[in-house]
Formats: sequence, structure tokens, C-alpha cells
Amino acid sequence: MTWFQDGRLHFGVGVEDTFVPQTREGERALDEYELTEHYENWHADLGLAAEVGAEFMRWGIPWYRINPAPGRWDWAWLDAVMARFAELGIRPIVDLLHYGTPQWLDGEFANPDYPQHVAEYAVAVAERYADTVTDYTPVNEPMIHARFSGELGYWPPYLSGQDGLTRMIAALADGFVRTQHGIAEVLGDRATFVHVDATTRVVGAVDGEHADKVRLLRNQAFAVEDLVTGRVREGHPLLEHLLRHGLPESLLDRLAAAPAAPDVMGVNYYPRHSTTLVEDGPWPAGGFVEPPPTRDDGVTGLEELIRTYAQRYGAPVALTETCVTASVAARVAWLEESVALAHRLRADGVPLVGYTWWPLFDMYEWTYRHADTPRSESLLTMGLWDLEESPSGLLRRRNGVADAFQRLATADRARVH
Repeated sequence: MTWFQDGRLHFGVGVEDTFVPQTREGERALDEYELTEHYENWHADLGLAAEVGAEFMRWGIPWYRINPAPGRWDWAWLDAVMARFAELGIRPIVDLLHYGTPQWLDGEFANPDYPQHVAEYAVAVAERYADTVTDYTPVNEPMIHARFSGELGYWPPYLSGQDGLTRMIAALADGFVRTQHGIAEVLGDRATFVHVDATTRVVGAVDGEHADKVRLLRNQAFAVEDLVTGRVREGHPLLEHLLRHGLPESLLDRLAAAPAAPDVMGVNYYPRHSTTLVEDGPWPAGGFVEPPPTRDDGVTGLEELIRTYAQRYGAPVALTETCVTASVAARVAWLEESVALAHRLRADGVPLVGYTWWPLFDMYEWTYRHADTPRSESLLTMGLWDLEESPSGLLRRRNGVADAFQRLATADRARVH
């Protein structure tokens, strides 16, 4: 029996692992492990997760560092990290692609060989750690990824518009499926695939002047997951749109013929950001330049999305990221409310198998990449541990959210045993 079939709610944490190493004028490299000094503190950081009773950790590999040149691999640091996971008995759910490619890959996700390269990387990882790691997320938040790289022009390869978005959707879906099938060939039935989507709700004036845009956004929220699971076929509401904007029919046929289903469907939900509020009038540019207004629908929005993903994909569901960027008291309140919802949903028969607080310790806002201010001005207070600047580097200061998480995780485990 696998962990997600044992009838329990498993508690875990994540370490923010966005990697965008390429830069152009006016940009800085974005490597959250570097910003949070996780490269130096990884050994103790994993110990923090064990300290609060986390059973699993969503943790990403910096592809650009372990694969610094075509066919060249540097495993030393990663070997030590994986050994630490085994030592602590924490299950790593490995994020293989959390936004960035190696710097040698010209054109990044627009490179025609990207799907092949990302699958080769995934297989290399799976082969090296076949005895210790079985849980993988092939692509984290693929639609956020596609929008930032293909529609909004923020991240490499800096494409824009619906054609750019569709090109990124196609590349990511292709690489996603090749990655999953490649790992499955290595690990067989031991492999577990946790797909992770950044959820999007659209509320407000949804039937007003932007009704067509709203319908498109609601369908696009599922675009990559629907593609990789073979759902985009005749009758799908996105089929004509994707083909019109350049999705190759040959790719569509291949994805439908050899889908990649999730063993666990991961839902990322941030109550203050995951619900877009539509208003009549000019449509916001989006992204960092002009973000759309949002509405905090709390656990009501979370319940809707968990039920939606469980029904749509027919798999157990995990809450793979959640938190509020706020005071310790506000974070604790959201933790308690969202865990209480998790128990209510499970009691109602929803197959919710995991709860993840993201992140373990504070992180830095992605806008750091386009700023010229010290990293301290981009700090986001989100974690179970605060990050505190000191002459010797960033200190980890445990706060009350860690206490609450440990209490809830321990109580849940005791309830079962």
C-alpha cells in the first residue's frame, strides 16, 4: 500500500524552489535557494521539517546547477541532500521543474529539443536515486509557468500573447509526459506522480462585458493538466483555440494516445491570491505590471477547488501549497481553518490525502528579479520559521506557526494510531 492509499491525512512542508538563472538588462537571477541561503543551510533546514513532524517535503532540484553543460552532471550536493532525507525519514516529493532551465539550453522552453532534454534529466535523477526516491512532480504549476514565459514575457524565452502562451503550453505538456513516462520506465510500480496546479477561481462580473475572457481563463486553468491526461479531444472547450494558436495536431494525438495521469492531484491555493475578481471596465494588464483585483474567499474557495480537482481527474487530492503572507496570528488562523476544512472534506468522502504548508521558512518575492533593492525589501512573511538578517547570514527563527503546525500534525497522526 502506498502512502496516499493508507487512509490518512499526511502533513508536509515545502521549500520555495523557483529557479530562473537567465538574465537580461534590468534583471537579476532568481534562485530562491540562493536568496534564502538554503544551499548553505540545507542540512539544518531539513531538520526543521522533521522538528515539526512533517512526513513529506516538496523540494526542488536546481536543474541548471546539477546539469551545468550538455551531458555533464554534478551530483555531489544533491547526493548529500537525498541522504539527509533518508536519514530523517522524510519523504521527498521532488519538484523536477520549478520554472527554470539550464543556461546552456538556447531558447529555454522554446528550444525544439526542450522536451527531450527535460526527460533525459528526469530519467538521470530517477536512475541515480532509484533506491530512495519514488515521488515526483514533473512540472510545478504549469499554467503559471506558461503565462510568465509565454504570455506576459517576464521569464525566458519572453514570449507574449496567445500564440506565445500556446507554444509554452505545448512545450511544457510534451516535456511533462515524456518526463513521467521516462521515470515510470525506471521505477515501475514504485513511482508516484504528484501533479501540481496553481488553482484559479474567477468571480464577480463574470457574465458582464468580459464574459468571453472569463470562459477562456476558466478553461485555460486546466489546459496543461487536461492535455497531459488526454482530455483535450473533440468536444473539449479549448481544442479549437489551442489549434488556432499553434498547438500541433501531432502533439495532441500523441498526448491523447499516451497520457500521464496523476497518482495524486496537487492543488495550490492562497486565499488572498487564488480568486480573481472580474470587474467591468478595462481589463488589467496582469502579472507584476498591473495585477488583477482579487477576493479572499477563504475556505469556501478552497473547498470548491479541492472538490473540482478531485472530480475532474478522479485521483486523490493533496493541498500542495497554502499559506497567507501576514502576521503570525493570521497565519495560525488560516492554518487552523484550512486543516479543519481538510478534516470536514475527508469526513464527507473527499479523497484528500495531503496538507502542505508552503513554505517552511520565509521566501522572497519574485519581483526581486526586476528590482535593484536589497533582498530584505522583498521578504515575504510566510513561513513556520522567520528569516532574519544577521552579519553571519540569514537566521531561522521559529515562530508560532511552527508550534501550531506541529500540534496539528502530531494530533492527526495520534488520532490514526
